[in-house]
Amino acid sequence: MHAAPALAAAAALLSSAAIPAPPAHATDGSRPAVTQAPARDRAHTDVLFIGAHPDDEFQSLATFGQWRQRRGLSTAVATITRGEGGGNAAGPQEGAALGLIREREERKAVGLAGIRNVYYLDKPDFWYTLSAPLTAHVWNRPPQPPTDTLERIVRLIRATTPRTVVTMEPRPFNQHGAHQESARLAIEAFRLAAAPHAFPGQLQREKYRPWQASELLTQSWGFKGPAGPGCARAKETDPRTGLPVRGFWTGVRSATGKTWAQVERDAARTYVTQGFGSLPPKVSTPRRELPCEWFTVLARGGKPVPAPVRDQSQLRPLYAEFRDGARRTGLPWLANGAQPAYPPNPAAEAPAVRRAPVVDGRAGPGEYPGPALTLRHWEGKECAPADCSATARISRHGSALYVLVEVRDDVLGAALDAGNDCKRHWRTDAVEIDLDPRGASTDTSTTFKAGILPFTARGGGPCAARDGDNRQGPAAATAPGMRVASVVTRPYTGYTVEAKIPFAGLPAAADPRRLTANILVYDSDTQDKTGKSRLAWSPFGSAQADPYVWGAVRLPGYRPVARPVSPARIPLEAARSQDSPAARAQARRTGVPLAVGPRHGRAG
Repeated sequence: MHAAPALAAAAALLSSAAIPAPPAHATDGSRPAVTQAPARDRAHTDVLFIGAHPDDEFQSLATFGQWRQRRGLSTAVATITRGEGGGNAAGPQEGAALGLIREREERKAVGLAGIRNVYYLDKPDFWYTLSAPLTAHVWNRPPQPPTDTLERIVRLIRATTPRTVVTMEPRPFNQHGAHQESARLAIEAFRLAAAPHAFPGQLQREKYRPWQASELLTQSWGFKGPAGPGCARAKETDPRTGLPVRGFWTGVRSATGKTWAQVERDAARTYVTQGFGSLPPKVSTPRRELPCEWFTVLARGGKPVPAPVRDQSQLRPLYAEFRDGARRTGLPWLANGAQPAYPPNPAAEAPAVRRAPVVDGRAGPGEYPGPALTLRHWEGKECAPADCSATARISRHGSALYVLVEVRDDVLGAALDAGNDCKRHWRTDAVEIDLDPRGASTDTSTTFKAGILPFTARGGGPCAARDGDNRQGPAAATAPGMRVASVVTRPYTGYTVEAKIPFAGLPAAADPRRLTANILVYDSDTQDKTGKSRLAWSPFGSAQADPYVWGAVRLPGYRPVARPVSPARIPLEAARSQDSPAARAQARRTGVPLAVGPRHGRAG
């Protein structure tokens, strides 16, 4: 994961226990016959979890551990990427080097729940996005076919012959696009793995057989059900889809005497790169008050669980795309209420000023005549005004926008190195400025997003870098003409950040009537490179990654200069299974090729 939503979820650490039925391959009238997994099949697993990144499974490990302990059910994990695009709270590594570290973390974490096999598909992880379509494009870029990732997941289901497939939440709102896409692929592969017409080369050349898994579950992290031991017996229903929801209680004790909630916490803390090492070592919730982990049941007996369909009108493109996909896969009720009731977008005017503001971290006379924009709590821990509060002001001079953000804060976060670590600003105290020049983006690949650190290590001044947008990297290279300054109070009570952003650095011409923006503040209060609280001018949902929520910024008197839209530059570096000794050993042990590629030499 790339940002504080993961840390907020980790701090709440859900845990669980109603046990799935033991493997059954005979037809009982309620479920279709499935191909018997041969006893000699080294890759067979009873449960297959399909996620996008290392750590996506960790809030289900209490459940998987119990299934193994109580019924002897084995679980394997499929992880489509190694999380190369995420943050690193443990060191400077990024890209493929970070991916291999995250693989080691994941294998250690899942091992605490008795999971031995983790299959990586070697797809590139990039920055945090809410777009499943953008993720699909990156994962299946040419010369690969557009179905490459799906084909690998179908192959893995046929190779491992699971009874139960578990995946992530496929719905679009406030959810990582890679999580969405991994779930959509799992749902589609659940159906296609049993179809002889699907990827017939796997059957003819590689000698796999069609396989119909019986049960399909999705994680329901946000479901609010009862807590305590009774939650595992509760008959719950997802209020949006109408599908049944099953709970698994974390208060059950493992063979070590620890609750599974505690085992899961131990596992979470192995993800040091993601900041989870800062979680308290001990689960403090009394055992009888521990919650369940919740899973929505999408299919039983190999068939979708039906539910009423409630169509929404006036869907925005991202939600219309999801609705169409849900219909294609035969589960149209997944799109029930998928688009939330967005609040009205805020609006402001960037008044033109006769003289260019001096970028010095101060509001000089006449530089910012417009009203102050209040930034409100968006995510993480709510805080008092002296702890974290902020206002922003915007002006325009010529073909550049000027932004001044004044922040009250009580504790300095970690000072990062301006030379080699001016990136992933959400790990400490920072300001972020987001601009959509045409106000029509469905994801941030066509926007400008700059993170500004107000202070850096060894008494350094501010630094700025772009992240998660049309072009990433240090501002000096990716945003020519951008200028930043800051003033940090002594004694520390906060800071002011000021920035000049030339319109020429935006990925398209700035439309004076449609430009949208968001201004965000990240508050850390720690030295461990983890965030605590977040503020935003427009604070709904994933405020930094959802252009739909950004506020309108009008540019009176500005006449844009037409120019083409710049294509997005997205990092594509991915760790490779061939470079992982653990992955190579697993391939020899299970017979499933590296990256779940095709088996060779099986014809005849």
